[in-house]
Amino acid sequence: MVRKITDRVYCNFVNDKDITLFEGQYKLSKGMAYNSYIITDEKTAVLDTIEKSHTSEWLDGIKTVLEGKSPDYLVIHHMEPDHSASIGAFFKEYPQTTLVANAKTVSMISQFFPDTVVADTCVMTDGGKLCLGKSTLNFVFTPMVHWPEVMMSYEESEGVMFSADAFGTFGTSDADQIWDDEARRYYIGIVGKYGAQVQNALKKLSALEISVICPLHGPVITGNFAHYIQLYDKWSSYTPEKNGVCICCASVYGNTLEAAKLLKTELEKSGTEAVLFDLTTDDIHEAVANAFKYDTLVLASTTYNGAVFPAADSFIRKLAERNFKNRKVAFIENGSWAPVAAKIMKAAFDEMKGITYAETTVTVRSALSQESRQSVSELAKELSVR
Repeated sequence: MVRKITDRVYCNFVNDKDITLFEGQYKLSKGMAYNSYIITDEKTAVLDTIEKSHTSEWLDGIKTVLEGKSPDYLVIHHMEPDHSASIGAFFKEYPQTTLVANAKTVSMISQFFPDTVVADTCVMTDGGKLCLGKSTLNFVFTPMVHWPEVMMSYEESEGVMFSADAFGTFGTSDADQIWDDEARRYYIGIVGKYGAQVQNALKKLSALEISVICPLHGPVITGNFAHYIQLYDKWSSYTPEKNGVCICCASVYGNTLEAAKLLKTELEKSGTEAVLFDLTTDDIHEAVANAFKYDTLVLASTTYNGAVFPAADSFIRKLAERNFKNRKVAFIENGSWAPVAAKIMKAAFDEMKGITYAETTVTVRSALSQESRQSVSELAKELSVR
């Protein structure tokens, strides 16, 4: 599908409503959008391609916008296959088009497409420019947001920022969903490890007068930029968005989950915002994203084979991979004869930066008792103090 964004910029996109899993791990309930862009001027440029299952539809969009003419340039900002998989097909259709890319991208193209012949290449440097007529693309290198070759470009005459994967979301561009939630899950899941690099990118972008943000996934952003920039600043600086408690529970027979539910109830009675995820059934990546959203995390796990339950172990590793830091953490453990889950979980969080711990640790022995219920109440009171 093609949508006009500005006088000279078109979005040539596909809303894939059939895909249910992204990158083999992220659950999709509302599909995925793959965006490419076209600039029409004295010279014409196609910006990025899309994933391979929709190549024909994407090529038809180019023909529609350019009315059968050949594009002068193909600009590649990011080489991940969901954006680059149609490069080979593009050069078969338009063999005389000049490739615009940085040196790392050129190298990756030869790796992904060893049989593709590129007649002419313009190797771009950080701060380089490409004049198309009234339109001029200014290139901003943003390595490790979230691959090493990534760059963005800024079209100065209309204030359009082509942001690669930054400011993208899960879901189609027309999905009825809250941008913050799906953008957070996308960012934390895919880019979360690279907060320092995102901070560097935000500094580079801060001097630009932006009127439109064109990401490679999700809807084009046309207003309220301060909101989106603020969220990216929080996420990439590992600053909590909200005061509140994210409770994540890995329970075998339901007794640990009962303790977690009791904690949520006690917290909400005190007016403290709390969310609860069952790590054995809920989307683990949504749980990870919410652990970053709130300033406090409670992790509840049964003791399992002298360790923590596998779902809790997987959750902790996903947090560590994404540089989880600067949060308060509390534990609920369960064990019928030798509860050690809290000790093991704490050792894992000791490896993370800026972690403080609640004074209260809840130990459940098999099922909730009067004593462990009181301990849950004490933890709720401690976490409710703001």
